[in-house]
Amino acid sequence: MTVPTLMQNHQRKTYVTQLHKVYNELSQGLIRYQTDRNALNLTEAGLSVDTFSEFLKNYFKVVQDCENEQTPCFADSYKKIAGVETLFRCDGACMVLANGAAIGVYKASAGYTNMIAEIVIDINGQQGPNIFGRDAFSLFLYKDGTIDDYSTSGVVPMTEELREQRYQTACIDSAGNKWDGCFGKILNDNWEMTY
Repeated sequence: MTVPTLMQNHQRKTYVTQLHKVYNELSQGLIRYQTDRNALNLTEAGLSVDTFSEFLKNYFKVVQDCENEQTPCFADSYKKIAGVETLFRCDGACMVLANGAAIGVYKASAGYTNMIAEIVIDINGQQGPNIFGRDAFSLFLYKDGTIDDYSTSGVVPMTEELREQRYQTACIDSAGNKWDGCFGKILNDNWEMTY
């Protein structure tokens, strides 16, 4: 292997390690939130896009609260792996956690009653490369506490086939209006960035 290849492999492992850490912290916080409210699911516990900011402030150390503004929590702009600019704009609960990750939330797509929100995470905040699928990821939160990729049917956990389909049609696609699909690919590949 050449030195650039080794460096690239190391960087990918670093990104996935950071993503896994944020994912685990978020999962644990959600379990505590639900348990503290003695609820059967997160919706019953009162979690929604509107209460997500409160959840983050109560269960995580927030070092910067940008409220509904993208910067300075997130970078000004983001690209996809294909090199195209995305239309991503953080417009809800935009914050930086003590671990350095920027986090923001979007309302679930209309008609998906099992989905609470889309959670966008940039594992290293404003630092580069600011590319979805490298240091930025879309995760989707479902009522039962499952964090997965975008399930068009709302059924979770997603099958490997459906995750692969989202990877092909959103993550590596050149359309700037979709930036999900990369997280599901990492889940399919046992927490490795193989793309």
